[in-house]
Order: sequence, then C-alpha cells, then structure tokens
Amino acid sequence: MKGIVFTELLAMAEQAVGEAVVDAVLDEAELSSGGVFTAVGSYPCSDLMAIVGGLCPHTGMSVEALQRAFGGWMLRYFVAHYPGVFAGKPGPLEMLESVDGEIHVEVRKLYPDAELPRFRTARRGAGELQMIYTSARPLTAFCHGLIEACVAHYGMAVEVRCTPRPPDGAVFDIRLER
Repeated sequence: MKGIVFTELLAMAEQAVGEAVVDAVLDEAELSSGGVFTAVGSYPCSDLMAIVGGLCPHTGMSVEALQRAFGGWMLRYFVAHYPGVFAGKPGPLEMLESVDGEIHVEVRKLYPDAELPRFRTARRGAGELQMIYTSARPLTAFCHGLIEACVAHYGMAVEVRCTPRPPDGAVFDIRLER
C-alpha cells in the first residue's frame, strides 16, 4: 500500500488520541517498517491492519468503525489535495463511477506498482448505484467510509447497504435520499 495511507492514518490518530498514544501503538506493533512511514513509500497492508488494531482500544472503536472513520478522513484529504477530480463531477454517483475508469488510471500513471482495488459500477435507477468492490485487502469498511463521505461532500444524504463477498470484497448498494 502507498505510504500516504499510513501517514494520513497516523495524522488522524494523533488528532484523536495524541502523539504519545500513537507512538506507543507503533512501538508495540510488529511492523515491517519499524514504525516509520513516508508518503511515497510502499508498505504491506498487514502493517496498516496492525496499526488499526493497536489503535482500537485507545479510541473505543471497533476495527470496522475505525476503518469507516478513516475512509471519511481520506475523502476529505482527497478533496483538499485533488479538488480538480471532484470539480468535474456534478454529483456523488458520477464521482463514484469514475474511480476505476479515471482516478485509478491516473494513480497507475504516477505509481505503476500500486495494487489498487477494483470497483465495477452499475446504475440501478434514479439516485441508485451499485459498486462491486474487489480487493485482496480487508478494507471493506474503509471503502464504506469513503463512499459515505463522498456523498456528504456533495451535500446529500445516502443509504449505503454493504453485502460482504468473502474472501475478496463486497457489494455496495448506494441510494441517495431525497
């Protein structure tokens, strides 16, 4: 996984529980990097999961809840650092539909070695979208948080139903509330 995911998780955690707690979590976890991450580095997902697991007792959140919160944090990061990606999309469903065909194409240009999840989308009616998420990484809840935050970014309410598809993903049924 790209290091920006790690550095942003740590930034979110420091804001939530403080630098001392984050340092303690990094010291206690058995991480391939030794607990040092750079935004441009690449690290195994197991390191991310170890950090999330280590943070949960300090936040009072489950792994799923922490991943969803982090998905929201990352969406706000993307909005702040890549506003042009959002500017060309009139609404959240268009934005979500563009993940595989546009956004991930650009990511691959910058990081050819990036191991990205797959998102297949299909419109199910006015204000409804189905996203099929496929990944070898256990980050379904993180994606759920990204989806919810994307819709909120456009000032809309949403119902997101997530149906896990072990071992490699989930189906998200997204319905904008009117």
